[in-house]
Formats: sequence, C-alpha cells, structure tokens
Amino acid sequence: MPELVSIITPIYNSEKFIESAIKSVQDQTYPYWEMILIDDGSTDGSINLVRTFLDNDERIQLISLQENQGPAMARNEGIKMARGRYIAFLDSDDLWLPVKLDKQLKFMNINNSPLSFSAYQKIDENGNIIGQVSIKKTKISYTDLLKTNHIGCLTAMIDTKLLGEKMYMPFVKKRHDHGLWLSIVNKGYTAFGINEVLAQYRCRKNSISHDKINILHHQWKLYREIERLSFIRSMYYMLSYAWYGFIKWIA
Repeated sequence: MPELVSIITPIYNSEKFIESAIKSVQDQTYPYWEMILIDDGSTDGSINLVRTFLDNDERIQLISLQENQGPAMARNEGIKMARGRYIAFLDSDDLWLPVKLDKQLKFMNINNSPLSFSAYQKIDENGNIIGQVSIKKTKISYTDLLKTNHIGCLTAMIDTKLLGEKMYMPFVKKRHDHGLWLSIVNKGYTAFGINEVLAQYRCRKNSISHDKINILHHQWKLYREIERLSFIRSMYYMLSYAWYGFIKWIA
C-alpha cells in the first residue's frame, strides 16, 4: 500500500492565499496525503474558506489553537497529529507544483535519506515569477547547514520511519525550520537535494522572513541557544551565514 504523506500548513490571516495553497495540494499526482491545517488565531476569513474544503475532501483537516502562538508551535501541533510516514511542509501562501510529492518520494527512496528538499521559484503576491532558488549542493551535512540554510521549508520532506521517531521544531519565533533540519543531520544523516523546481515561494512585504536584519539576531540565537555552539564557532558561522545571504541577495 502506498505510504501516507502528512502535509503541515499553519494559517494566520491567510484569506488571500489559502485557497490556492490547498488547491495546489489537491492537484498532486500522488493522492495519498493528509493536509493538516493549523489555525494560529486568525481574525480574518481564512477559516471560513478552509471549511468549504472540509466537507468535500476528507483528506483535509483543521486544528484551531486557542490563541496565536507562532508558526513553530503551529507546525509542531501538526507534526504531533500527523499519521503519515512522511511529513512535508507548505505555508498558507506558498504553492506546490503538481508532481512535487510524486517526484520527491521516488527521489527519497533512491537516496534512502530521512530529509530531502528541492529547488523552488519565487513569486510575487500576484503569482508572477520573480526568481528561482536552485540547488547548488545536493548533499548537505551538519556543517553545510550551519553555514547557511540550504533547505526551503516549503520543499522539505521528512521520513519518520528512517529517523525512527518524530522530531519537532525548536520553540523560537524564527529559524525554527533551520533548527529542525540541523537536529536531523546532526544525528549523522545527509540531506539530499533535487535540483528541480517543485514549489513556489511567495515573497510578501509583510512576511515574517522579510526583515533580514532581524533574522540575523534570531540566527545568532539559533547558534548559541539551540545548537549551543561556542562564541567563536558562532561568530564563524554567523559570518558565513551573512556572506551566503549577501550572495543570494545580489544573485
């Protein structure tokens, strides 16, 4: 029997984009999935839109948190509820190409890795393609991930059977996805990347990842408080992270 993929999608005031995100999952050529939508205290019409899907597709389910707790907590609630061997992540404003699950599952079986990722396009708020993030390094180690986050969350897929357990994101406001990838590869695994566009990341001016300077502060906390690196090692990887970020910015 084909393996189930659990798709984790946090929602917070996503009325403008959530329908497109859900439909991009429904359009997958691989049909064996469950989509777990976690409402993180939305105050707009997001949840009313989600409810229009619930009665027509039993693979879609909704979890409502009592109050806004941030994307790390929302994703962890989704991971906790996940029934699938595989866990994938899709934010409420991003999109998947129809072959995403199909191609990535085959790729993971070939490489026997508990963590994989892919290239993706960047789109604006109207869906226009404005760039692409390609995979320049297809095998990622713990040291590689300390230097920069090679893995776009919307492309990541985890095999819990190979890991032998579910693993969760650290409870930090930002960089929690990076923290999860680090905790996986730090167990001795290699993350494998497929250099093919399988998703589309929506660039929004008011998104949590838009403030690049503020992100550096959270990256430092990731090194020091989550990974518990020494001050010197943290400085080294912080400089590396800033350099990679500059290269991406001018590319």
